[in-house]
Amino acid sequence: MGRRDGAGVLLQAARQGAGFSQRALADRAGTTQSVVARIEGGATSPGWGTLVHLLRAAGFDLRAEIVPRHTARTHMMQDVARIRRLSPEDRLREVGAVDRFVLAARRV
Repeated sequence: MGRRDGAGVLLQAARQGAGFSQRALADRAGTTQSVVARIEGGATSPGWGTLVHLLRAAGFDLRAEIVPRHTARTHMMQDVARIRRLSPEDRLREVGAVDRFVLAARRV
C-alpha cells in the first residue's frame, strides 16, 4: 500500500458518508471495487475527472477555487516598481490579463 493522499481520504469520507461499501460505489460509478480500494488505500492517485466522477456517484460535488493570498514579503512585491511605470492603459491590460486567467482557472 502507498501513502494515502488527499484524494483517497476524500473519497473514503464521501463513500462512508453516503453509506456505501466500496463495491456499491464502484457499481454506481461503473468501475470495479479494486479501483476504489486502490485510490482509498493510496496505491494510486486518480486524475481530477476520475475523482469528480467517483464523488458524484457517492452524491457529492467537488469544487476547486483560486483564492488570492496575502502578498507581503513575496517576490510579487518586486513587480510594484514595474507596474507603477506602466501607463494607465497598460495597467488596465494587465488587470484584464489577470481577470482572463482567473476566469479560465475557474472553468477547470
